[in-house]
Amino acid sequence: MNTKKTTASLPYKRIVVKFGTSLLTGGSDHLNQEIMSSLVGQMSQLHWRGVDQILVSSGAIASGRHKLGISKRQHLRDIPLKQVLASVGQSRLMYAYEQLFGQYDITVAQALLTRADLADRNGYLNTRNTLLALFDLRVICIVNENDVVAVDEIKGAKFGDNDNLSAMVANLVDADLLVILSNIEGLYTADPHHDPAARLIPQVDRIDAKIMRMAHDTTSKQGTGGMITKIEAARLATNSGVTVVIASGTEKDILTRLASGEQIGTHFLPTNTRLESRERWMLSGLCTAGKVLVDDGAALALKKQKSSLLSAGIMEVEGSFDRGEVVDVHDAEGNHIGCGITNYGAADIAKIKGVQSTRIASLLGYDYGSEVIHRNNLVVF
Repeated sequence: MNTKKTTASLPYKRIVVKFGTSLLTGGSDHLNQEIMSSLVGQMSQLHWRGVDQILVSSGAIASGRHKLGISKRQHLRDIPLKQVLASVGQSRLMYAYEQLFGQYDITVAQALLTRADLADRNGYLNTRNTLLALFDLRVICIVNENDVVAVDEIKGAKFGDNDNLSAMVANLVDADLLVILSNIEGLYTADPHHDPAARLIPQVDRIDAKIMRMAHDTTSKQGTGGMITKIEAARLATNSGVTVVIASGTEKDILTRLASGEQIGTHFLPTNTRLESRERWMLSGLCTAGKVLVDDGAALALKKQKSSLLSAGIMEVEGSFDRGEVVDVHDAEGNHIGCGITNYGAADIAKIKGVQSTRIASLLGYDYGSEVIHRNNLVVF
């Protein structure tokens, strides 16, 4: 068993690192051993300085494609074929990591996750407990989506890229820092490939509509995520109290410098204090079943007065959900301001929206309390 060694104090004690396909392949059709060796060497330095780390790694499909001789120029639309490539490539990817980390006497583990694994509360907690136990044993876990079974993810659904998966893992293990590395230097004011006046944004205090407009999609042919998915991931992680950095993995000593607090790439600051595990699970969006829109008065009460959500403040309800499910809460302008476990199903909320709580029983013939979402079951940011 590895023994924890600490040689210097670092500002971050628990880090989730995500490597993109374009980074790991260096733009080629196969894994680049030189690049991987450099990145693993940096993670190993941090490991022996006492930093807990999880690696979310892309590259399985690219590795399988190379092994089977399928050109990267071929646009793969056949989902079963992509699953085959993932199946062939995942073991090769893990073998490469095992060899590289082994040079530093570091044991690695593997976790293949799907959205369904974490959407269930018990699955979320079981996964969390496993990952935390690996920290205790000083094992670096390498996480990837289980592309062999997760068809929706390969198709590019919301959770179908490792950017969002890395944010979910950071949320899961209470990480201090999420580092998303690819061949992109960070968030720019415009697409730097087409606008010579584009400048790098060093720090983002809050991800709003303006920031999202800057997230020009620079999706590569090799990977499934571009800047848009990276910003979505950053929003999830920062809402959970995690600092996020988007930077280029080819920058010299990028990981060790970031872990020391150096300002490289684009830093996204947390918008919430550290949340409890249950709140993180609700906020993850994995289990979200619908949405309610609230008026300005309700939005203000939720954010400033830490109130429960009452029926009088609800303007609209979207989706089909039952009592006890998690729903998103949006203000009148459509801004996502929180989420919570609802006391009423969608059909009931449609009947009681905009009315005083005292009328709920007469309208429905029963009531589950005056709050549509009780403050104890609500996360607001």
